[in-house]
Amino acid sequence: MGTIFCLIGKSSSGKDTLFNELIKDKDLNLIPIIPYTTRPKRSNELNGVHYRFIHEDNLRDYEQAGLIIEKRVYNTVNGVWVYCTIDDGQIDLEHNNYILIGTLEGYKLLRRYFGNPNVVPIYIEVEDQIRLERAMHREKQQATPNYQELCRRFLADSADFSVDNLILYGVPKIYYNEDLSECLTKIKFDIETLLNSFKGPGEN
Repeated sequence: MGTIFCLIGKSSSGKDTLFNELIKDKDLNLIPIIPYTTRPKRSNELNGVHYRFIHEDNLRDYEQAGLIIEKRVYNTVNGVWVYCTIDDGQIDLEHNNYILIGTLEGYKLLRRYFGNPNVVPIYIEVEDQIRLERAMHREKQQATPNYQELCRRFLADSADFSVDNLILYGVPKIYYNEDLSECLTKIKFDIETLLNSFKGPGEN
């Protein structure tokens, strides 16, 4: 049985960079799960690569078909944005291991859907000052910077990823992303150790 690694953390903690490095690693051979969202596409994003961008009527069709694995709804300064993972046939745990970027609530729902042993959290932490600097730099690159939404996300993250919530959701370890290479090495080691523990004698 395969494993889904759920990369979680506050905004601008480096999840996207770590995610991209991990899916490029041929030793790990992790397949990315592409989430869906109704929010507008950012200038640096590609449909079907970072997210599958859909309209609300498409989302309703998936809901009526019972294909929503997990869904998160955010009341942003620009309206309601929905993020979700959909059982669209891209996940085959009998043959593959996967990775996706999610949230604590999404992680809980993934475990409920696929079973606790099959979903593993990778929680990324960065000092707030560094996160804010990164977020400001990224927002400046957008065609229409949205600083109000940036501030909303920043404050919401502090509550969502409190120590109490990490304990409540059963997140056993924190990976500190002050140094990308060091953080990546630790994550890769733990993923390889876990996957190797599932292999039988003689398997590579």
